Amino acid sequence: MDVTGKEMVLNRKEMALEKVDNIKNGLSAFAESKEVIELIRKELEKSNIHVHEDATEIGSWFIPVEDV
Repeated sequence: MDVTGKEMVLNRKEMALEKVDNIKNGLSAFAESKEVIELIRKELEKSNIHVHEDATEIGSWFIPVEDV
């Protein structure tokens, strides 16, 4: 439960899709969970969106790349 007393349910698919939407809007996105990172990669590939992925020990940054 969170501080409001409500249970918090994290939908990793929804979280990944929100991050992909941010990338589509030109923003960078960060993910820590391997599952979310894989979902982001799959969605980006499916949508043919190019990014630079900076993988670190704690997660991955997805940085939009302008197609030339």
